[in-house]
Amino acid sequence: MARIFVRERGNVREGEGRPRFAVVGVEGTDMKFFKTHLRKGELEAIAQALGAELVTLPRGSGEHVGEEGGGKRRHGRRKHGGESRGGDAASA
Repeated sequence: MARIFVRERGNVREGEGRPRFAVVGVEGTDMKFFKTHLRKGELEAIAQALGAELVTLPRGSGEHVGEEGGGKRRHGRRKHGGESRGGDAASA
C-alpha cells in the first residue's frame, strides 16, 4: 500500500485561507507533486484516488516549537548596491 507522509506547516494557522499541510514524502508510488503545500481535503482526495494511506507526522517538541520564523533564506542578495565582496579598489 502506498503512503503519503505530511506534516502541518508551522507558519500557517487554521482559517487563514492558506494550505496548512506540507508533503514530506511518498512511498510505494511514482506520484509526483507539483505543489507541496496542500489542504487536508486535497490530500485526502489524492490518497483515496491512489488507495494510499495518509500519514501525518508529529510536530517536533524541541526548544523552537511555536516560534515565528523558519523556512526563510539566510543569505540573500545585498540590499544596498555598490558594495563589492572583495573591497574597493579605490580604498587600497
